[in-house]
Amino acid sequence: MKTFILQPLTTATLVLILTTPISGLVLNGYDFNLKWQPPLLLALTAFFLHLGLMILNRRTTQKKSASSQKTSHHPAWPRLATILLPLLGLILPFLLGKYWLTIAILALIYILLGLGLNIVVGLAGMLDLGFVAFYAVGAYGFALGQEYLGLSFWAAIPLGAVLAATFGVILGFPVLRMHGDYLAIVTLGFGEIIRLVLNNWITFTGGPNGVRVDFPTLFGLEFSRHAKQGGTPLHEFLGIDYSSNHRYLFLYLTLFLVVLATIFLITRLKRMPLGRAWEALREDETACRSLGINHVTVKLSAFALGAMTGGIGGVFFAVSQGFVNPTSFTFHESALILAIVVLGGLGSIPGVISAAIIVTVLPELLRDFSDYRILIFGLAMVGMMIWRPQGLVRTTRPVFQGL
Repeated sequence: MKTFILQPLTTATLVLILTTPISGLVLNGYDFNLKWQPPLLLALTAFFLHLGLMILNRRTTQKKSASSQKTSHHPAWPRLATILLPLLGLILPFLLGKYWLTIAILALIYILLGLGLNIVVGLAGMLDLGFVAFYAVGAYGFALGQEYLGLSFWAAIPLGAVLAATFGVILGFPVLRMHGDYLAIVTLGFGEIIRLVLNNWITFTGGPNGVRVDFPTLFGLEFSRHAKQGGTPLHEFLGIDYSSNHRYLFLYLTLFLVVLATIFLITRLKRMPLGRAWEALREDETACRSLGINHVTVKLSAFALGAMTGGIGGVFFAVSQGFVNPTSFTFHESALILAIVVLGGLGSIPGVISAAIIVTVLPELLRDFSDYRILIFGLAMVGMMIWRPQGLVRTTRPVFQGL
């Protein structure tokens, strides 16, 4: 009983000490006023959270010890979730307003980016800090292709994937023998090189002014109030009232289907020899090569497929924003995508999806607490690293039991 009180009390004291200078001191000209209510509230919240987690951990340990002698069985909830979650994703946009629909589109884009980086970092074990470069290649590939070649959205999706995969292979060749920090520095430099080229090649990319992107059409049907690309407005074709939500519904549903296809593809690849080779390379490259696995092919395939997914995400980002410029592809984006992969769990597809949704939606939910939003978000990240160091959803390995 003493431990159950002492540890949460220590946590509350530390929170009080750390948050008092941040949330308790209010500047008033050259003077400051001390307000104890916000830090005391945060300390009290930390106390009860720590106490609740200790109780939950104790009950979980007791349940595990009680069920350790029982025969293990496969739960039915993963299969049920596989059916219900896609259906929920298809119904969700019809229940959301314009604002939350744009947030949902952004969350799907980050899911794509997280899945792509998860191949490189989570499955193949290669730390990539310049993944935003492939994101930029996909976005600018579509924007510049539309600007100079009249490229359509439907042609830009495969073209952006191939273009980004090509850049992934170009990056992969010089870093075949690099590991750890050296690999991270090279990939970070690659991302910055792409951003600087886009920013300084003004005659081609528009530089800081960026490039405008037209919204796609569907079989010649446009999603604007009046036809601007020589087609027919959707609401006139269907005989319904115009709504700006139509374009966001179309973009969400298209992106949702692409995300489902990507999840299916990566899930199948994980079970195939290529996915096994990625995981073998992550665990021990020397042992992997001694078994006759071609590490060059395995690394390049991971870079190419991860970059391909990032390129597709870039195409959808350009469409959703209607405009691209280099400020959207800074190192901060690479760090955010890497945070999604780490928080979700390295190699875990459900974890990456959950983390992408949380990282996208949580800051929007905390807008009412704008003074403490970053503080709460940072505390949530620290708490994740302490209590769930393997991520939201840890990867499970197949277990083969004897008769």
